[in-house]
Amino acid sequence: MVLEGTARVDLHVSSDRPDTDIAVRLCDVYPDGRSMLVADGIWRLRYRNSLEREEWMEPGRIYRVTVPLPPTAQAFLEGHRIRVIVSSSNYPRFGLNSNMGSDEAEGSTAVATNHIHHDPDHPSVLVLPGGPGEQ
Repeated sequence: MVLEGTARVDLHVSSDRPDTDIAVRLCDVYPDGRSMLVADGIWRLRYRNSLEREEWMEPGRIYRVTVPLPPTAQAFLEGHRIRVIVSSSNYPRFGLNSNMGSDEAEGSTAVATNHIHHDPDHPSVLVLPGGPGEQ
């Protein structure tokens, strides 16, 4: 399979904090188990609706979030698999999030407990270029 273009991950996320990050890594898993990074991206959830203004999360509420990945071209050879890793940080590649509704430069941080929801009402999916669901 050849991936050429821009992939994205559509997730349904809840958190116990007013802000958090969702980081996604798309990897090529070799038959021997090695995992090689193909593309990665991150989204700060306070900007989930607009990069122009902050909107804090309501703890426990489920939000739909799209994490775009940069354009890429990758041939997944026979016997290889696709791995998607979702976390709340990719530091030091991307800056820290205090998870408290403040900038990390202000000092304090808190651990966020985040949940990725995946059920018929909250389908969390990887959308590949040219595949179903691509817009």
